[in-house]
Amino acid sequence: MKVLVASALILVGSCATLRHSEKIDNLKNSISYNDEPVVKKYLGTINEEELKAHVEEISSDKYNGRMTGEEGHNEVCDYIRSYYKTIGINAPESHSDYYQKVPKDALPENLNESQNVIAYIKGSEFPNEYIYIAAHSDHEGIIDGQIYPGADDNGSGTASVFEMAEAFSQAANNGNGPKRSIVFLHVTAEEVGLHGSRYYTNNPIFPLDNTIATLNIDMIGRVDDRHKDNEDYIYVIGADRMSTELHFIIQEANSSFTDLSLDYKYNDDSDPNRYYYRSDHYNFALKDIPVVFFFNGEHEDYTKPTDTADKINYPLLVKRTKLIFATAWYLANSPKSLSPIIL
Repeated sequence: MKVLVASALILVGSCATLRHSEKIDNLKNSISYNDEPVVKKYLGTINEEELKAHVEEISSDKYNGRMTGEEGHNEVCDYIRSYYKTIGINAPESHSDYYQKVPKDALPENLNESQNVIAYIKGSEFPNEYIYIAAHSDHEGIIDGQIYPGADDNGSGTASVFEMAEAFSQAANNGNGPKRSIVFLHVTAEEVGLHGSRYYTNNPIFPLDNTIATLNIDMIGRVDDRHKDNEDYIYVIGADRMSTELHFIIQEANSSFTDLSLDYKYNDDSDPNRYYYRSDHYNFALKDIPVVFFFNGEHEDYTKPTDTADKINYPLLVKRTKLIFATAWYLANSPKSLSPIIL
């Protein structure tokens, strides 16, 4: 009798596993780009020269390291705002100057009022559903008389968002979407405790209940020691924690367009670095929004005055930006909304 029960349990377990495997296979097979030539057209607008120009500007010494609330960071925020005006991407109607003010009382002591910078493209079919593409704009400022330029942290992420915004804008002008609204969010005060993104998620301009996903970009322009022999990689963190589909969409975007090595080392919840909790996507995750954090890992110039624009790997920055753009494109243009289900 015990043998028969044990055998029955094994059989049930096998069937359950099979059903789960079938669900996984069905989900993977449902994800495909039916418009690859169109996607490739706009991927082609993402280029090394423009990324380099933006990183060099953002990490320029004239901004004194972009400390939250200080003049240099305010000037960078104006540069960000001016960029969106130049390429014709609108501000939210409720914040026509592109700024969401982050008051002094929402920031650590001794910091001045700051601002998040927000631009968006309204979706053509599902305008009340939102995809966020986010990067923080602040850095360490001046420490002991030395400017911390933050070319990788996070000039690289800011420049990447710019290039994606321009690509989506060109697509929209040509009648090619996006079907869902895309919000380009440049948050302040990340370096001092994720305060800009926390303020935004507690005071959202667009309803978070209608937010499909947040793609966060923080440091994607360098190579860490772990990948010195294979530079074509990116760390992908958090995508599978609230949506198995998001995890597979990134894989499909990569296999279709970029062929990077997707490294999940830091996605392990037991990883002592706890990167999942250390950048701005986390405040969206706390609101039950599927998120992903794209990251290149730490390197010898991380949070040092030597994090300069000449050390950015621009060809690699192009590839990584293309991966994120292709992911955002799928999310924005898929006939069905992202499923917030973990299989």
